[in-house]
Amino acid sequence: MSTVTQGGPDLPQERRVVTEIPGPRSRELLARKQAAVPDGIGTTLPVFVTHAGGGVVVDADGNSLIDFGSGIAVTGVGNANPRVAERVRKQVGDFTHTCFMVTPYESYVEVCENLNRLTPGDHEKRTFLVNTGAEAVENAIKVARHATGRQAVVVFDHAYHGRTLLTMTLTAKNLPYKHRFGPFAPEVYRVPLAYPFRWPSGPENCAEEAAAQAIDMINKQIGAENVAALLIEPIAGEGGFIEPAPGFLPRMAEFAKANGIVFIADEVQTGFARTGDLFACEREGVVPDIVTTAKGIAGGLPLAAVTGRAELMDKVHVGGLGGTYGGNPLACEAALAVLESIEQDDLVGRARRIESVMLPRLRAMAEQHPMIGDVRGRGAMIAIELVKPGTKEPDPEATGRVLARCHAEGLLALTAGTYGNVLRFLPPLVIPDELLEEGLNILEKALGED
Repeated sequence: MSTVTQGGPDLPQERRVVTEIPGPRSRELLARKQAAVPDGIGTTLPVFVTHAGGGVVVDADGNSLIDFGSGIAVTGVGNANPRVAERVRKQVGDFTHTCFMVTPYESYVEVCENLNRLTPGDHEKRTFLVNTGAEAVENAIKVARHATGRQAVVVFDHAYHGRTLLTMTLTAKNLPYKHRFGPFAPEVYRVPLAYPFRWPSGPENCAEEAAAQAIDMINKQIGAENVAALLIEPIAGEGGFIEPAPGFLPRMAEFAKANGIVFIADEVQTGFARTGDLFACEREGVVPDIVTTAKGIAGGLPLAAVTGRAELMDKVHVGGLGGTYGGNPLACEAALAVLESIEQDDLVGRARRIESVMLPRLRAMAEQHPMIGDVRGRGAMIAIELVKPGTKEPDPEATGRVLARCHAEGLLALTAGTYGNVLRFLPPLVIPDELLEEGLNILEKALGED
């Protein structure tokens, strides 16, 4: 058994299942939740957490689960990271809020300076801070529309961008995100994504054909001269960890540049070392005009950012951007600690190490289990797509069964995918190797029982 300095104080880094999952105390709390919280707030695994850190979460019944979720890619540096805890603790004693738009503070500026430095491209940039990924995406669209004087926004199939009115519209999947919540925002148009596993003519043709189709649709149905922004996730998150075929992202970025369209990379789930690069679009040398970030930025505190070319960002009039809580001082201190941890602890390298462990194991499982149709992903953002053996027909029922077995054995994992048939793995970047391997052993056993 090992301990971890990136979690709570000496939190044992071990899987420990002492009750059924969820246990009696969690079930009591779940009954309270059901009486107090609307059913629309779902729960993947109703164990109520009391401690977390490194690669484990500990529940109210004393079970210690291996964490392959990171709060949906949020706690990459670990829960209760000592640097985060120390800086936040100090800031709580100084002040918790002033509203940056009323009386500013240095930590907000420092976070923005770091993001201007770290995001792709050496051009002059500006950053402002908000609370959530959806808010960041919505503000990026505001900037693009204001700067270009255009209205249309182009998004991609399988995309997820949030749950607000505009970001629901930008999101592709109906259930659970859009169902009966319309009418939706106008001037949003959807084009194909280069999805190698499901491209009709095969992965070798995917990038070229998908880009050609997307560009043709934009030109014919919208008119490139009417498009303010082209918005894309470098790896589609909720859509199923779809990594667009190589060449697709650069081609779409070139098209945007040639037509005066603002190219926005939604790095909310992929950012901050998650994919083995600081930002996922770096892998193909793509330099977006605007980058949106959140999730892994502040170790679990609510913070998001919009970083873009200075000439775009500075076009918005004074007062046109902002919000009461955006760039809260506690969250800013947490973000500074996260960035320090990523750089000093080489978490980019650590993400690549996780990839080097997970992908070979999962590919070997795919050889043994025909229900695994595809293994994909980068860094610590890895997925398997489950299908009915011998076909590409999605099998969400089998996906649910495998997930339930993992949960019962003390492995916290998540699903994703337009068809509900993807198991996605987002371990904390600080997870010990032995827990990573043990989690994969549990998954392998769960697959073998189907």
